[in-house]
Amino acid sequence: MEELEMQVAQVEQLIDENNQVGLENFLNELNISDVEELIDELPEHGALFLETLHLKRAVNVFRILDFPTQERIFKKLSASKVREIINEMPPDDRTSFFGELKGDVVKRLIIMLSPEERKEALSLLGYPEDSVGRLMTPDYITVKAHWTISRILDHIRRYGNASETIDVLYVIDSDGKLMDDIRIKDILLAELDTMVGDLIDNRLISLNANDPQEEAVNVFRMNNRVALPVIDEQGIMLGIVTIDDILWVANEEYTEDMQRFGGTEALDEPYLDVSVLHLVKKRAGWLVVLFLGQLLTATVIEHFETQLMSAVLLFALMPLIMSSGGNSGSQASTLIIQAMALGEVSLTDWWRVMKREILSGLALGLILGTLGFIRIATWQFFTDHYGEHWFLVALVVSFSLVCVVLWGSLTGSMLPFLLRKMGADPASSSAPFVSTLVDVTGLLIYFTFATLLLTGVLL
Repeated sequence: MEELEMQVAQVEQLIDENNQVGLENFLNELNISDVEELIDELPEHGALFLETLHLKRAVNVFRILDFPTQERIFKKLSASKVREIINEMPPDDRTSFFGELKGDVVKRLIIMLSPEERKEALSLLGYPEDSVGRLMTPDYITVKAHWTISRILDHIRRYGNASETIDVLYVIDSDGKLMDDIRIKDILLAELDTMVGDLIDNRLISLNANDPQEEAVNVFRMNNRVALPVIDEQGIMLGIVTIDDILWVANEEYTEDMQRFGGTEALDEPYLDVSVLHLVKKRAGWLVVLFLGQLLTATVIEHFETQLMSAVLLFALMPLIMSSGGNSGSQASTLIIQAMALGEVSLTDWWRVMKREILSGLALGLILGTLGFIRIATWQFFTDHYGEHWFLVALVVSFSLVCVVLWGSLTGSMLPFLLRKMGADPASSSAPFVSTLVDVTGLLIYFTFATLLLTGVLL
């Protein structure tokens, strides 16, 4: 932190002195991440920093900024610098940036691209917004099965600088179909006269350009790769996706899921960059839905109010029932959503999950039901609060807890499956939503047991 403060002070001094050469030398000596932090600390000078940096360093800084910062800086850059940056940006990062901009702005920027870069940009932008095609870059190295290691090394020396990564090389046939990939380690350790075909192991892992980005995250997670090839329906190689882009997507997915878990729509920008009005719009929808759900809870209470007036003590125990059901539902929902995100559970596993939740929900319900019975028995022993029919009251609470916890576990675990089946995001089955749903049904269970066991005794 002290180092950052010193850098900020030094930069401000150079700017105040209008020392352009000193500022250029200072910025070009910093790490890319240090320049990003300077932009966060001095946002009004972000455009100046990019204008001052060497082009490649300016591009590397720009590509790691969040979109609102990118957009703010872009508006202040000179037209010549804008042209230089977008032409120098890697195709995948440029596509990601263009995908966030409005259509008319994208049109103006595409005109600034060279004919070759323009063709690539339009091709990548043609894929669905959240598809693997938007992440891929066409900068990679391909080889042929009949090539020798010696020829491959010459090929790498000639074209390696234009590739996103040379950690992996891709073997294609004469039609451009992907046959296999070979790690650079295997190339370097092989004899110079070895044929590429002799190194092929037919253990190819690839992505389809139309696959969801979330699926690509799971593939990278399950396979230790720094890059994966992207193909079309005919197996033609189109590009590669690298681990840095996947980590960015994973972070975005995690952020959106965490926001939905809390009962709000995902924010498109960092929290502090979102206007209060936009923040209200994002949160109001869920709050209205949850409020309407709680109205159902009030309706259930009003329906049973007349019957239970003679047993007011039952109302005091309602929070115990409602919270237990909501907590068990939220637990189950969170576990299943996480398992889905990690690829551990698919739609076809719903019956296996249900059987497990029935057993675990029943066990958890029995534990809480026993604790509920002990609680009432203990209070009765010391205070005589529940009167002569305390045993029946304890049974009502115990049976209700068993059923409510079981129901909460089933609801919380099955709701993500239902949402995914309908094509919605399972993360939408957030903790507040599950809790509200289980509250209503939990009260019905509780009051039903009270009516069955206490009618003619306390009611």
